[in-house]
Amino acid sequence: MPAAPLPALLAEIRACTACADLPLGPRPVVQAGATARILIAAQAPGRKVHETGIPFNDASGERLRAWLGLPPEIFYDPARVAIVPMGFCFPGTGRSGDLPPRPECAPLWRAQLLAELRQLRLTLVIGRYAQAWHLPGAGGQTLTEVVADWPARWPATVALPHPSPRNNLWLKRNPWFEAELLPALRPLVQQALAA
Repeated sequence: MPAAPLPALLAEIRACTACADLPLGPRPVVQAGATARILIAAQAPGRKVHETGIPFNDASGERLRAWLGLPPEIFYDPARVAIVPMGFCFPGTGRSGDLPPRPECAPLWRAQLLAELRQLRLTLVIGRYAQAWHLPGAGGQTLTEVVADWPARWPATVALPHPSPRNNLWLKRNPWFEAELLPALRPLVQQALAA
């Protein structure tokens, strides 16, 4: 009996070596299931995620789970939550943090993978590289402008800043994010999961 398309595709992705020149080598990190209701479209794994192979297994993940009001057992359930970064491998470190996702990854895999996620109810778009793919109409806007325009895409898509501790200053400068957007987002997450 042939493998189902999504498991076969995930096996191909996890075996990908298209970016063999990465500083730590390729180690694609992705989570997806055919029944996933929520898509977390992020940037690329960090060093700790590369080491463990678990998406958002770092301080950014702790903050993201708190933002969404999701315990780890739901967040890490591929039947409920798909975590599909723009680049599946750790791209290396630059002067001011991790390098951008490798440009080869999204054209190779993204459209195929997203086509298999047919039960999505909510897409969370994290960071500017994911926004460029998922929100092409937002070109030219700053991250703050895109996130602040959350009612325009509600309830199917919500743009978020990266939950990295490096964004503490952004959160301090934009108190509306935690005061207005997050209290509205948590019930939306629960609705998507219950759909």
